[in-house]
Amino acid sequence: MRKFWSITFMLVFVACDFSASKDKQARELVNQEMRNIDWNDVDAYPLFENCDETLTKDGQRECFVNEVISHFSATLKEFEFILQENVASTVYVDFIVDREGKISVQKIEKDRFIDMQMPEFDGIITQSLKGLPPLAPALKRGIPVKTKFRIPIQLNTK
Repeated sequence: MRKFWSITFMLVFVACDFSASKDKQARELVNQEMRNIDWNDVDAYPLFENCDETLTKDGQRECFVNEVISHFSATLKEFEFILQENVASTVYVDFIVDREGKISVQKIEKDRFIDMQMPEFDGIITQSLKGLPPLAPALKRGIPVKTKFRIPIQLNTK
């Protein structure tokens, strides 16, 4: 009987060690896979309804950017700015598309001259982004992810 318990104890001990070894291997595989993922790139860009989801990733990006820029352009044409001097400048708009496809402005980078000449500019751009049509969020490995974008807007009154 003593042999039976000794053998049983050894089998249980080895089985526990074997199970722990499998868990350690699985964790190591997951960690290795996580290190290999490029977290600065997405598999699919945010898409508006009029963008074709079968486009290449570059095509999706181009469609997204063109839609945003054309929306900015249409919005800015609706306003009449009275300027004291000619303007030739680039404004950078940083915004985030969250996991639900909602857009929020992070920062609008412009020179002091535009701030003085068009103090309402930030509000117009923010409203323009909020007025964009609904969009699907970016995807990374099939999972919706938050993405940050920087769009340049060229202002030229010359």
